[in-house]
Amino acid sequence: MVLSNYTKEFKYNWKLAAPVMLGMLGHTFVSFIDNIMVGQLGTAELAAVSLGNSFMFIAMSLGIGFSTAITPLVAEADGASNFKQGKSAFKHGLFLCSVLGVTLFLLILLAKPLMYFMKQPEEVVKLAIPYLDLVAFSLIPLIVFQAFKQFSDGLSLTKYPMYATILANVVNVILNYLLIFGKFGFLELGIVGAAYGTLVSRFIMLWYIWYLLKGKEKSKVYLKHLKLFVLEKLMLKKIISIGAPSAMQMFFEVAIFTAAVWLSGLLGKNSQAANQIALNLSSMTFMIAMGLSVASMIRVGNQKGLKKYYELRRIAFSFFLLGLVFAVSFGLIFFLFHEHLPKIYVDFNDAINFKDNMEVISIASKLLLAAAVFQISDSIQVIVLGALRGLQDVKIPTLITFISYWVIGFPVSWFLGKETMYGSFGIWCGLLAGLSTASILLYIRFNYLTKKLILNNE
Repeated sequence: MVLSNYTKEFKYNWKLAAPVMLGMLGHTFVSFIDNIMVGQLGTAELAAVSLGNSFMFIAMSLGIGFSTAITPLVAEADGASNFKQGKSAFKHGLFLCSVLGVTLFLLILLAKPLMYFMKQPEEVVKLAIPYLDLVAFSLIPLIVFQAFKQFSDGLSLTKYPMYATILANVVNVILNYLLIFGKFGFLELGIVGAAYGTLVSRFIMLWYIWYLLKGKEKSKVYLKHLKLFVLEKLMLKKIISIGAPSAMQMFFEVAIFTAAVWLSGLLGKNSQAANQIALNLSSMTFMIAMGLSVASMIRVGNQKGLKKYYELRRIAFSFFLLGLVFAVSFGLIFFLFHEHLPKIYVDFNDAINFKDNMEVISIASKLLLAAAVFQISDSIQVIVLGALRGLQDVKIPTLITFISYWVIGFPVSWFLGKETMYGSFGIWCGLLAGLSTASILLYIRFNYLTKKLILNNE
């Protein structure tokens, strides 16, 4: 195969994926700023945000994963010029995401007492609980926003979710600065201030994407006369049949990273804080791959609607190649700067916590070496997963992700992550094993399905 068959798609792929990447990077950048600001308060506060967010990430993975069902259905309808089908997918998706947002908020409130049974540092748990109360409520606007975002992505209008996210990020950073440190007459609320910033910014984000989409020619017709409670059983069933496995796929991956947070907590607050630093840096590069994943889902969904299966396969492979280029680049950055990047997160002028801070940097720098290696497998698995969602193939990939992360990855993390073995670095070796297995098996699945589609269509 001639390489130019794939590289010629890079420009359009980038155009479609870049706004998604920027929007997702925006979420992670706020987390990055949160961690730097909270890190100035001390390692216990940083570990508390890490512990509180570990519960949030699990709930978010279910909500965001479920909402991805909307994109391939809208993209397929858009490719086939079927307005009625596209509007139905959006309306039913919006209803289900609203119900799911409220449900996840209530489940987190019920799950809070689990913190006391997880053998986490006591001072960390006391700080994490009031933070989690507020951040949990922000799940409702976040998951409803996701329904609008996935619908917008399905119409290839990837810029508007980005604009809403950027506005929310600006609001979040300003509120964090005012409320964490008590600037300009505001109360000094510490990490609870960071939670208020997140809550307010997510409501603003939801309002702004609605405002943008109702003003655009292509999308405003979908938002008129929605009749949200007039529902069809068939479409509800279709979205759930795609959304539930997609939610579980994301849950299995996020849950193993969350397990890494909890396993790190067993090693002490410094290991947990170091894990949070490495996780935050890794999640920023992961958002680039996630942007490509969403774009591959959109384009594969379009080609499925057009029934152009050879083009579908060629376009998907162009995404895999572009993702590989980014992954190798980020891997090199992590490898070359693994000792320098963690230093951004701590205050070297803090004499009281100086010893703790130096230990956190030492652990985090080792974790970034593992993160450098898994950039490639992490990128490939999420982009291939996006392409499979575009094909509306979700059940077998769900099984693959479960086996990769929980049958292979987690046991490695648990065994190698003990204090008597490799500690935090051992935990991240398990993450590497899980991601590598997932990338290989998901690629085999995509390769098999697309070859079969082309053969059956000849």
